[in-house]
Amino acid sequence: LELLAQSVDRDSVLQYTSTGIHKDDLTFEIDGHPIKKFGSQGQQKSYLIALKLAQFDFIKAQSKVKPILLLDDIFDKLDDLRVTQIINLVNKDEFGQLFISDTHKERTEAAVKVTKQAYKIFQL
Repeated sequence: LELLAQSVDRDSVLQYTSTGIHKDDLTFEIDGHPIKKFGSQGQQKSYLIALKLAQFDFIKAQSKVKPILLLDDIFDKLDDLRVTQIINLVNKDEFGQLFISDTHKERTEAAVKVTKQAYKIFQL
């Protein structure tokens, strides 16, 4: 709060808030190296998905309600093994309602068919 109070005048001039939680940055590492700099695009995406799934579990545990999970462009930059692992997680039926966006209808349909879960595909 002190930092916010100290930056009020500066923020008024800048016309935006220069301090606060929106400026937080998480650093993920593999073997002591930041993923943002040294990880492949697939590794970076995998870490982001892992973070979202951890948030999902936290919200579910705290609220006792399964939140809606949105996996945007989930298959982009992921190899087949990672996609299979994500689909296997989804297939455990712990997620409730799940939205997946993708630019390839066939790829998405093939992935969700494997789950044996009810699904509907909307093409825009």
